[in-house]
Amino acid sequence: MVVKIYYRGYILIRLKTIGKEWDIVKKLKGKASTEEGDDWKITYVTPVYGGWDLIVECSFSRLKDLDKIVTYCRIDPDLSAWIEETTTLMGSRNDFEG
Repeated sequence: MVVKIYYRGYILIRLKTIGKEWDIVKKLKGKASTEEGDDWKITYVTPVYGGWDLIVECSFSRLKDLDKIVTYCRIDPDLSAWIEETTTLMGSRNDFEG
């Protein structure tokens, strides 16, 4: 059995439209790559308390896959209307079995 190993990343989201937390969760939950050669998925999304409004956990095999996830959050018409700011965090090792 071949086990693929992935990096794990986290995207912190601050809203510009309060009350859209669950719309964002619905839009991002379970989203995964659809293009051949891409290998990423969003594994968890939830609203949080504090300085940020949501946290998104994702797994990916290449750094450019993380860039595609972040770019999607910034250019999707709905998400870009609801999201004010993002910060991206990335694990330093690819030790997450996906």
